Amino acid sequence: MSDLSLSDLKIFLDEKVVQYNKPLFIESDPIQIPHRFQLIQDVEIAGFLTATIAWGNRKSILKSAENMMELLGESPYDFVRNHSPQDLKSLQNFVHRTFNGVDLISFVSGLKGIYQTHSSLEELFVHSESLQMGIHQFKKAFFSFPRDPRSEKHISDPLKKSAAKRINMFLRWMVRPNDTGVDLGIWHQISPSQLSCPLDVHSGRVARKLGLLRRRQNDALAVAELDQSLRRLDPLDPVKYDFALFGLGVFEKF
Repeated sequence: MSDLSLSDLKIFLDEKVVQYNKPLFIESDPIQIPHRFQLIQDVEIAGFLTATIAWGNRKSILKSAENMMELLGESPYDFVRNHSPQDLKSLQNFVHRTFNGVDLISFVSGLKGIYQTHSSLEELFVHSESLQMGIHQFKKAFFSFPRDPRSEKHISDPLKKSAAKRINMFLRWMVRPNDTGVDLGIWHQISPSQLSCPLDVHSGRVARKLGLLRRRQNDALAVAELDQSLRRLDPLDPVKYDFALFGLGVFEKF
């Protein structure tokens, strides 16, 4: 690892987790969007759609996510289950970077199909041998419903060597307990110990500086390597260190 011993590195990162894993974090983070809702399905849909567009400027992400919720009538589950073809027309002009109205309509279609046979998105992940395999199975199921083929690029697949940052972030939101008021913790069949770190340019850079990650590419192999390092620090809740890595990278320019 780094010049720090494993125990010193754990102490340092644990302190950073405490510093950033608190409600103040939500004020500038996309996780504030699913926090608006109470119904589990509303939280899932708001979280999934927000995580899907979570790349680029954070203010822009929040603005676009708020726009999506407005288009869904501030009741995403009801919209997904009960929309008419006419309702879908109102989504056509949505755009966030490369995710546009065609994609949003495809995603609403996929969500409707899933909720016709499942009460929660969690059910699509729990029976896989790992959560990374679960992401692959989820994507396969999600796009088995009518959609525009262009939309498939917006859910990454670890089996195709992707780090799948955004959907790993969504899983963190859903699974980690809401014990500090940040993550939502609405899923209970998946353990936090199964989660993988949402690896991006910021967390990857910090992880390499700390000796937690050697692989240079931010891909599925890097996620597996970082998972192994973080589980040495805390096998029960390794992804809590996402707060430390992100905070050090974004807020402290570590």
